[in-house]
Amino acid sequence: MLKQRTTPRVRALPKPVLHRSDRNTVHNTILLGLTRKECDSVLSRLDFVELPTHTILNEMSQPIKFAYFINSGLASILNVLSHGKSVEVGLTGKEGFVGLPLLVGFATSPTQAVMQIAGTAYRLSADDIVDMLRRSPQLERSLNRYSQELALQVTQVAACNRLHEVEQRLARWLLMSQDRVGTSTFSLTQQFLAHMLGTRRASVTVAAGILQKSGLITYKRGEVRIRNRGRLEKAACECYRNFNRQIKSWHSASN
Repeated sequence: MLKQRTTPRVRALPKPVLHRSDRNTVHNTILLGLTRKECDSVLSRLDFVELPTHTILNEMSQPIKFAYFINSGLASILNVLSHGKSVEVGLTGKEGFVGLPLLVGFATSPTQAVMQIAGTAYRLSADDIVDMLRRSPQLERSLNRYSQELALQVTQVAACNRLHEVEQRLARWLLMSQDRVGTSTFSLTQQFLAHMLGTRRASVTVAAGILQKSGLITYKRGEVRIRNRGRLEKAACECYRNFNRQIKSWHSASN
């Protein structure tokens, strides 16, 4: 399990004013997908917060205190077992929302959500979400759709971790991460990647070495840089393509 000696403090930032045309301030696609009137209404009830690396957003089997519209950075959804080991079952970034059990009246989380790449989010208390959804039907529909996307991702990742080689899974993880944070460079230790991929550290070393020798990534001193995304997509397992194809199909059908 990732070592978390202390939980980084979530620091509230000044709340920016949302304008539909100003995408430099709000990057969460769920919020940006709302009508301007509904988005302004929702945003007025949210706090804009800074989320350092390793900030725990929801703890497994503990009451959910806050829900988060991730605005930047990357959060891992982890399944933590009784012996302390954990494995990543999902990722969420600016496309997502942390706190989905609250939508159906559940007060606790079945997984742990932790920031792996520092960022920001729009946060609201668990007590306020029911009333906000009652006033914002479009937001409720969007969050229900996102819950299906995340469920699909969890299913695909579970199959991936069971059936595919470590280097294919590493390529898939890097592509999914880049899609969410928009950068080609990540600060990632081998131990961290081993937890995320559910494998041994030695296996990550071999997998990263294979991708690096092929010229797809550079891995040095805990930093990974994607050098050739096109070839990395070809090196990834079919899970990455299957997931994106299904999401694209859903979005096309809803437009």
